Amino acid sequence: MASDDGTRLDDYARELLAAYQTKQAVAPLTERDAGLTADDAYAIQLAQVAQWQADGAVIKGYKVGLTSLAMQRQLGVSQPDFGHLMETMFHLDHNPIDTGQFLQPKVEPEIAFVLGRDLAGPGVTVPDAIRAVDFVLPALELIDSRIENWRIKFVDTVSDNASSGGLVLGSKPTRLDAVDLAKVGCNLVHDGEVIATGAGSAVLGSPINALVWLANTLGQRGVAFEAGQVILPGSVTASFAVQAGSVVAAEFAGLGSVTAVFA
Repeated sequence: MASDDGTRLDDYARELLAAYQTKQAVAPLTERDAGLTADDAYAIQLAQVAQWQADGAVIKGYKVGLTSLAMQRQLGVSQPDFGHLMETMFHLDHNPIDTGQFLQPKVEPEIAFVLGRDLAGPGVTVPDAIRAVDFVLPALELIDSRIENWRIKFVDTVSDNASSGGLVLGSKPTRLDAVDLAKVGCNLVHDGEVIATGAGSAVLGSPINALVWLANTLGQRGVAFEAGQVILPGSVTASFAVQAGSVVAAEFAGLGSVTAVFA
């Protein structure tokens, strides 16, 4: 990467970092710089992660986005993307979440993996991934965008840490041998009303496939999973906007439920 390119990407990273503080969304990067590539976008994302780490934050896991064919078609890509989960993004089940820390939040129900051993790609297979999982938990991902009006393309969302905002994990662990992830059904409930239903098969056929994809994709970049990390594999339904006062629950058959309360 030429030095001027590096400066340009660092400028975009600083702009997105500032949006977290000012709560002012920025214009889509792709509308201002048509030459940005996927590698550029991940460089922008990693520059932000490096700054968070320099400020004392710790990587506690990773998320997979764009796992549905509909979203991939919408953004004109043929594969998912990934982002980092920092410890500052974790919120407690049923505990009030300060909605003011987000710009334009939405929720997605997911089946979260908690790893019991390290996992390093490339070359990870489904059996490898299964052996690495300690248990799964019901989860709600809080997605957010520092890009104006969610006007995103693939490069925009990747640059913006895959539109990460936060997550809420349930407290009922389930072993993989006790559940068929592809067949797990979910009701997404907003203020007492079911607003969406879905199943684990919506995530690349099964959430375990998303875990395999991410382990191999990060492995190609020299990054390995560590025991104890949380992996969000992708949503089983569409995402839905929330605001202060919203109460959202994800009810998974056989896995239990998780609730996000937006204060």
